Amino acid sequence: MTSTSRTPTHSATVRDAPSPHAYDVGLLLLRLVLGLTMAVHGTQKLFGWFGGPGIHRTGQAFELSGYPHGEAMALLAGLSETLGGLGLALGLLTPLAGAAIVGVMINAIAVRWGSFFAPEGIEYEVLILAAAATLTLTGPGRYALDHYIPVLRAHRLVYGVVALVLAAVAAAVVLLIRG
Repeated sequence: MTSTSRTPTHSATVRDAPSPHAYDVGLLLLRLVLGLTMAVHGTQKLFGWFGGPGIHRTGQAFELSGYPHGEAMALLAGLSETLGGLGLALGLLTPLAGAAIVGVMINAIAVRWGSFFAPEGIEYEVLILAAAATLTLTGPGRYALDHYIPVLRAHRLVYGVVALVLAAVAAAVVLLIRG
């Protein structure tokens, strides 16, 4: 009598195994697109580059949204977006870079809270928050500068969780300042 169960051969197991390089390339693509998008958005706030409003007009918008010291808040948001975005794109200090973006998006969502969908919705901010939180939790992948930093080479989930808690606390403090 022959058995009907099949034991996979070594070659079938290896061939069907997921490619770690595919994950690394996917994380690289996500980091580059999200990171560079956020860095450009931050430089619009800070310097008026790429058709942005610059620090003074961004500060006025922050004050109209209820934040005191609008230019200081615009500087904080612009630096978080620019440095966090560049950090994500390079895969440098990825948990902190992702947390910077998450903190800014928590504030953006809180200010725009209302409808989920466009034109007045928050779906864009939610998508950015989710992508940044994902990178914060997963780490940057193999094709990143973090790979050359001994303590970050082997990304640990705890690094991402701690960074996200830090982002939530910082965002809550900024929202409390807003009132």
